Amino acid sequence: MKIGSPLPHRRARIEIIPLIDIMFFLLASFMMASLSMIKLESKQVELPSASSAKRDFKPDIVNVAISREGDVSLDKTNINMADLFNVVSNRFQKNTNVPVFISGDKNARHGAIVRVLDTVRRAGVQRISFTISPQPAAK
Repeated sequence: MKIGSPLPHRRARIEIIPLIDIMFFLLASFMMASLSMIKLESKQVELPSASSAKRDFKPDIVNVAISREGDVSLDKTNINMADLFNVVSNRFQKNTNVPVFISGDKNARHGAIVRVLDTVRRAGVQRISFTISPQPAAK
């Protein structure tokens, strides 16, 4: 005689949702580990030109230019970073709303432009723009 249990008999099942969670965790871990192993190198790129750009020069604007070699010039005179910081901070003290335009040569290194941007921001200037050249007119 077979006596039945008052509790219903359940079959064993394999839950795959926790297995999927573990696989996603392992995938994310391996991706993060492989990204930290990549050696990052910088490439020179051709900066784009805009079709709606116009040349605009105003005397109350600080124009900073970076040459291909990384030389910095302020209003067409060469200047080093310490002098650039002094000039920009003096103009910022006179006018807290002074805009600064940074223009870099098409083949200038990114690091040179970032150094100038960092120097201008340390001086307290918030209105910083990058100048671009207009696209040549189609014939």
